Amino acid sequence: MSRNFVKIVLMLLRPPISCDLLSHPLLDQKQVALQVLRLDQVHPEVSGNKFFKLRYNLQEALNQNHQQVLTFGGAYSNHIYATAAAAKEVGLTAVGIIRGESLDSKNPTLNFAKSAGMRLIGVSRTQYREKSQPAFLELMRQKFGNFYLIPEGGTNTFAIQGAREILSSSQSDTSHVLVPIGTGGTFAGIAASIFSHQKLLGISALKGEGIRDEITKLLRAESIQTNGSIELVTQYHQGGYAKWTAELISFIHWFWEKFDIPLDPIYTGKMAFACWDLLKKNHFPPGSRILMVHTGGLQGNRGFTQRTGIVLPTPVL
Repeated sequence: MSRNFVKIVLMLLRPPISCDLLSHPLLDQKQVALQVLRLDQVHPEVSGNKFFKLRYNLQEALNQNHQQVLTFGGAYSNHIYATAAAAKEVGLTAVGIIRGESLDSKNPTLNFAKSAGMRLIGVSRTQYREKSQPAFLELMRQKFGNFYLIPEGGTNTFAIQGAREILSSSQSDTSHVLVPIGTGGTFAGIAASIFSHQKLLGISALKGEGIRDEITKLLRAESIQTNGSIELVTQYHQGGYAKWTAELISFIHWFWEKFDIPLDPIYTGKMAFACWDLLKKNHFPPGSRILMVHTGGLQGNRGFTQRTGIVLPTPVL
């Protein structure tokens, strides 16, 4: 049995995931229970929802006898970071096509990806918009040779298959599940696995209502009919994707001080901010048992500090 085979088998096993029960006077006042599913702790480098979205993709790449994977992302992408680490873990080489022609040598995300063996190629934003076009992909094959393609953000059928396994039977007593939304793959996978008495709330990190159509298309394309109910919450984007406000940064620090749980300003910070605000507004009836899914992404806090000078609570990786 090869070493790489053992590693992919270990990645396919659902790791034990801790669930932190929070304690605060507001929760007592509203008569609700709030837990955080700590996906940020499932793997030191392939953390959060990326662990689940990548593992069946990597298995498929190996099943098809590929030697390398190719994927796309921004300069501070959690997906680029995690793909570089996961590919190295199972013995695959990786190519990352990065939005923006200039690759900052001080960028902590790209430096990690490069150290993990990922080949990084910066392209113009015009070229990047063509990333799903057959002509562009053929050009990449001519340049790099054959590869297994993982889309930007990792969302595809295999990613959703992995995301279906995020929740376990131990969360069956939960009434509400909250998850941040980017490309929608994690939301779709969880939507496919919730119980009939549960409600899934997706907290969009993107500005606008377009995410509603995107989620509808994704659920239809993957033939997902949820047993429970779903709700998309679009008013907590803090200005749009990768945008932030001073109020959000203050909340992230407050949450760390109160609960010893780090958040990022792109996804999980917005989700937790939304949850706390909805609690205050009595969105959840008394007796609710709420589960927030911490989707990781904490590596991005270093890049955030590099760009803004604002230091956020970040665990040692």
